[in-house]
Amino acid sequence: MLRTVRARWVHRCRRNMAHFPLFVQNELREAVDGATIDIEDPATGASVATCATAGPADVAAAVDAAKAAWPAWRDVGAKKRATILRKAAAELRRRVPELCDVETRQTGRPRREYEAQLGRVPEWFEYHASLAETTEGSAPNFIGDPDHLCVVQKVPLGVCALITPFNHPLLIASKKLAPCLATGNTAVVKPSELAPGSILLLGEIFAASGAPPGVVNVLPGGADAATALAAHEDVARVDLTGGSAAGKALGSIAGSRGVSYGAELAGHAPLLIFDDVDLDQAVAGACFAAFLAAGQTCVSAKRIFVARRIYDEFASRLAKRADALRVGDPFAPGTDVGPLVSAKALAAARAFVDASGAEILAGGSAPCAPSEAFMNGHFFRPTVLAGDPALDCFREECFAPVVCIAPFDDEADAIAKANASAYALGAGVWTRDVGRAHRVSSQLNAGVTWVNCHHRNGPDAPWGGFLKSGVGRENGRDAQDAYTASKTLVVRTAEQGEDWFGGDARYG
Repeated sequence: MLRTVRARWVHRCRRNMAHFPLFVQNELREAVDGATIDIEDPATGASVATCATAGPADVAAAVDAAKAAWPAWRDVGAKKRATILRKAAAELRRRVPELCDVETRQTGRPRREYEAQLGRVPEWFEYHASLAETTEGSAPNFIGDPDHLCVVQKVPLGVCALITPFNHPLLIASKKLAPCLATGNTAVVKPSELAPGSILLLGEIFAASGAPPGVVNVLPGGADAATALAAHEDVARVDLTGGSAAGKALGSIAGSRGVSYGAELAGHAPLLIFDDVDLDQAVAGACFAAFLAAGQTCVSAKRIFVARRIYDEFASRLAKRADALRVGDPFAPGTDVGPLVSAKALAAARAFVDASGAEILAGGSAPCAPSEAFMNGHFFRPTVLAGDPALDCFREECFAPVVCIAPFDDEADAIAKANASAYALGAGVWTRDVGRAHRVSSQLNAGVTWVNCHHRNGPDAPWGGFLKSGVGRENGRDAQDAYTASKTLVVRTAEQGEDWFGGDARYG
């Protein structure tokens, strides 16, 4: 069976990326209603593939498959599950070049970025395999009660719906799938319909690595598929990475059903540049923070606040560096910034800049196409806007290579400006003063704060935000806790009997 599945993948996925089906019970299948969607190359605007899109019947079939597979996967034990996760990690590592090609073609992100990112994805499966193998229960002393033994176990939840975005397809799916599977749950993954290819290949990799049918299912689709998953009575956890609107809608559904819910949502990350920095290093760091992935990542630096003494010089250097970034073919080794993911995203970036009311220091428009082949691509120049932090562009996120810059007067002013946001996912601080780094970081509203760096991430470091940026944490023990529930067993060990109504029994 697995050889047949793999052969079909080779035929379908490597032959001009012609078509991506659904993946249910370790089998490739078309949507019940035959629905498909075109997948576009953002660099050219041309359709490069089609993909089956899941409807209600497909969601029901996938959840049924995951539900049927769950008892055996739960009971097989952490060691066996860990073995399969490590096999999948090894196969992922071997197939990084192929996966980079798929993600670059579907998202437009420069291939060299994916080479760096996808090379690390196997670490998530290896880490959670080891963590699950070594996780222990506990035996609380039960408030010193010598007559009872209390044992606490961590048990899996069941079928989990993992809903992932276009911008880091394989990484974000892996951040959810690794703790989900390691702790004994089964999964239905709904990747973005804009970039489903690598997640479908991940399903095949798990099948080839020994995951039984139904343990990993992949259903590309839109908002309707996500809603159907969240509403399904047999889904025990909903875990989303996406926009605020989706988070609110799916959170409401999960809350109404009383099931576990996690969400990593929008961000509007501040970057604080103090006047003791090396300007060249800080400018390079700010460009990396703001323009990696064409600014289409939830922790991109969107608001840069600079000490007033160095503000003019920093702004000038940042604008010059932004203008010098090479925008073009994402497969070209020399490209710094690729296209936005869609025509809709490009139109939103243009509208955001046009309505900002800020001074444009760099960029602000689509660049000249690198060649005739890219005339219809969704390119947007790295853009630096300067103005009053009261402007809307400082308050709302633009998912594009657009950053806003303004001065601050002192630490208190910098912290106040950084925290003047409804979002609190990531933040950055640039300073050579160790004391200041700790002082300022401790007062920032952010789930993840970087000092003199940005975008650093690892499977053992919790990741998530506050306020409108989400609920819960990915990575580390926090992630495995989110996919399990504590189960308490209390055993009375005293030999003598007790009689509550006779007046000699203890309560509580």
